[in-house]
Formats: sequence, C-alpha cells, structure tokens
Amino acid sequence: MQTQPRLEYDRVNPQAYNAMLTFSRFTRSSIIEKPLLELVRVRASQINGCAYCVDMHTKDARAGGETEQRLYALSVWRETPFYSERERAALEWTEAITLISDNHVSDELYALVNQHFSEAELVDLTVAIIVINGWNRLAIPFRDVAGTYEPAPVAQPADN
Repeated sequence: MQTQPRLEYDRVNPQAYNAMLTFSRFTRSSIIEKPLLELVRVRASQINGCAYCVDMHTKDARAGGETEQRLYALSVWRETPFYSERERAALEWTEAITLISDNHVSDELYALVNQHFSEAELVDLTVAIIVINGWNRLAIPFRDVAGTYEPAPVAQPADN
C-alpha cells in the first residue's frame, strides 16, 4: 500500500497544473447540473481506479446532497432503479468516453445521449469526462493520497 505521493506535480510544474485547473473551472461553470457532474466524475474515477478522485468526488457529491445509496450503487448503476434516464445516458456516455479505445462510441449510444442532452450540454458533458480522465491520469501515476481531500464548506443561506 502506497501512502506517499511520488511527485507533487502542482509544485514541480505550476503551469501545467494551472492549465488543468483552467480546464476544470470551465467544467464547474458547465450548464450540466452539478450533482450529475459529480456522478460522472466518480464513475470515471472508479473505472480508472483513481482512489484520490473517487474519495474527492464522493465527498463533493455528499456535500452537494447526493445520497449514500446512489453513491454506493454507482459502480452497478445498470442494475439499480436509483438513476434517472438522463443520468443513465450520462453514465453510459462516461463509460464509453473513458474506455474509448475499447469500442469507440456507437451511433446507438450517440442517439440515446442526444435524447437527453442538447448539443451544448453534450459538449459540456464530454469535456467534463475528458477533464476527470485527465486528473485521474495525473493522480494515479504520481500517487495523490486518498483521504486527504476536504470539500469546501457549503454556504448556508443567511437568516432574514
């Protein structure tokens, strides 16, 4: 079990790290709803085996109101009734993009996703998948340590 990072890429090459952050900021301002983006980030990270990102995005999802049941079942989403048709389409798209070298993206999947997402949403969703796959590909080889991430506090509405 490795608990020490191999390399602190944010310190070693701040420009590369900042480029990734810029890409991430774009996805955080996406027209796709934040809870769905977190499900996509978790699912891609599960597929890639990125413990740091699974830890981070499950924490962020819970902080955003996601249920434990849906997070626990995410790796077997096809066998559960917990996800909407839109979420199912996004998860299917996430798996296809993350594993693109396996089967590419079929016309049938593209048609399915088009039923649930506008063209602009589909671009935003795809970019979000690309970004999380990029972070996975930094965190895994350089061994970001799972369990160290703490989500930002959720803003509470002011009393009037």
